[in-house]
Amino acid sequence: MCFRQDAFTLDIFEVPQGSGSGFVWDKQGHIVTNYRVIRGASDLRVTLSDQSTYDARVVGFDQDKDVAVLRIDAPKDKLRPIPIGVSADLLVGQKVFAIGNPFGLDHTLTTGVISGLRREISSAATGRPIQDVIQTDAAINPGNSGGPLLDSSGSLIGINTAIYSPSGASSGVGFSIPVSGIVDQLVKFGKVTRPILGIKFAPDQSVEQLGVSGVLVLDAPPNGPAGKAGLKPTKRDSYGRLILGDIITSVNGKKVSNGSDLYRILDQCKVDEKVIVEVLRGDHIEKIPVTLEPKPDDET
Repeated sequence: MCFRQDAFTLDIFEVPQGSGSGFVWDKQGHIVTNYRVIRGASDLRVTLSDQSTYDARVVGFDQDKDVAVLRIDAPKDKLRPIPIGVSADLLVGQKVFAIGNPFGLDHTLTTGVISGLRREISSAATGRPIQDVIQTDAAINPGNSGGPLLDSSGSLIGINTAIYSPSGASSGVGFSIPVSGIVDQLVKFGKVTRPILGIKFAPDQSVEQLGVSGVLVLDAPPNGPAGKAGLKPTKRDSYGRLILGDIITSVNGKKVSNGSDLYRILDQCKVDEKVIVEVLRGDHIEKIPVTLEPKPDDET
């Protein structure tokens, strides 16, 4: 099991990987679930509501948003896609339904209301913040992961991903991620393209100990966007003394106090966009233009 912390700085219980729920996206056999459900799996099978089982292959996944798309070869008459709703129009207090297989009990539906909007949790795989998350009191238990959250008309508004609980059982606080834009990219391209600065940065606690606010650049490879633009990494001199690299304090005028701030800002940017990165270099501030590039694996 995986445990992470969210923006509330309390424990979130992530449902166990390796088993979970999912839903049919289209008549072509695309199935949507959480990335954590399939992570590390070598053999994937999907069981439909009529108990027919099909081998599945991975079409694509987005670790940062904990979403995966599979595909099965099933007859079209067995595939019943869920209508896609509009998550942008949701209101607190609106009735919702969560469907899944909690504790292995299939065909389970729980009901509740939207308790909050625009929450933030962390990806179980990468630790990156997931924004605009829907909070609900509909019971979400282990095994519900990857199942749909529906509005009162039966349309999809999110994918159930986590519960807020020290014990692991539903505590009246569950989270669901809006996924329509992400799934469309995964179906078409097998991946979600995000822009990066191309740096590795220090843990937030390390920067706090320095008495400053921002993101300390540990590494900026010369072939990456930040390296090409001239951001300075942390290094040691010939005597072994540590020389701090640039500390990023803002991007495009938006304040960067920690790593989560930087991720949030980059999520709003586009590949090939030129951004102005303000850094604290020694005792002075510099503004450096950086052209963002597509994100390969394990980059920031």
